[in-house]
Amino acid sequence: MEKILITRAGFTALESELKKLKSIERPAVIQAIAEARELGDLKENAEYHSAREKQGFIEGRIKEIEAVISLAEVVDPSKMSGAIKFGATVTLVDEDTDEEKTWQIVGEHEANIEKGLLNIKSPIARALIGKEEGDSVEVRTPGGEKSYEIISISYR
Repeated sequence: MEKILITRAGFTALESELKKLKSIERPAVIQAIAEARELGDLKENAEYHSAREKQGFIEGRIKEIEAVISLAEVVDPSKMSGAIKFGATVTLVDEDTDEEKTWQIVGEHEANIEKGLLNIKSPIARALIGKEEGDSVEVRTPGGEKSYEIISISYR
């Protein structure tokens, strides 16, 4: 199996979510199922079916997180420098609109574009890998071609 790159913060967040699912969510849904069973006929019991559906989601998420954690390779960006690579925090300026954006390149399981966490497999991240400050980057996105200039690269 291939290792999954992840930052320390992303790994900690997954561990926290797993702990919450196992210690809070799972027992709560088991209790909800037990209470729904006490109401009688399970065929027409909406509470029971809803709780079972939620239980399926929780168990699936637990398995998914455990699989990611077992394959995770935690990368510490603060020990890196140089050209853009996994873990880099990059500030770019859109050459068409002069809009500045800052993203950290992270693993797919911790990516969240609203929080500035860019999936390493995204078109923008793939175009940035290996580039230096001052370089221009052409990116083909679903919205069309975009041009960015790299303003700064940091590893924190």
